[in-house]
Amino acid sequence: MDIEIRKIVVHIEDTFHDGGPKLETPVRKGYAAMIIRNPYAGQYVEDLLPMMEALKPEGLRISSRLVEALAGGDISKVEAYGKGAIVGENGELEHGALWHVAGGYAMRELLGEARAIVPSTKKVGGMGARIDIPLHHINAAYVRSHFDAIEVGISDAPKADEICYILAMATGPRPHTRLGGLTVSEISKNDGLR
Repeated sequence: MDIEIRKIVVHIEDTFHDGGPKLETPVRKGYAAMIIRNPYAGQYVEDLLPMMEALKPEGLRISSRLVEALAGGDISKVEAYGKGAIVGENGELEHGALWHVAGGYAMRELLGEARAIVPSTKKVGGMGARIDIPLHHINAAYVRSHFDAIEVGISDAPKADEICYILAMATGPRPHTRLGGLTVSEISKNDGLR
């Protein structure tokens, strides 16, 4: 099965402060979105696994592109990640779920030591639909300082017969975190949780 890509969008933002003192190093957060034709649009197909397999190389390609834009290719700078999908109106939510393996495993493979499950969300929506992609720490889901999100929306996507697959990453926690909880320096169990 061929994946027909119409468009790729990469967005990066730097936050220098969030109302508090200026950060010594801004937190960089971004996403890469891949808009593809949905081969299952307008029909019910029982076996979706061929598309999940076909998406795996695209997940790695998009992950690499995002790490390059976010951190100059330096995977050690990536501290948080997340993923999601917006399925066009003629598709179904399950078509967005195809990204769990292709997107999530791709990021974890590229980042090497990433142990935490990749947080995810998905929805069905029309062109210009927006979605908040959740983020958390790549090695421990309970690191409270890294609970965050990035909003994604592409003005001309997804069309009714398309899917917008999204990967998101950040180089640090929310600016000015001060709410306690497990810290990065306290990660100890190496189980992806704590």
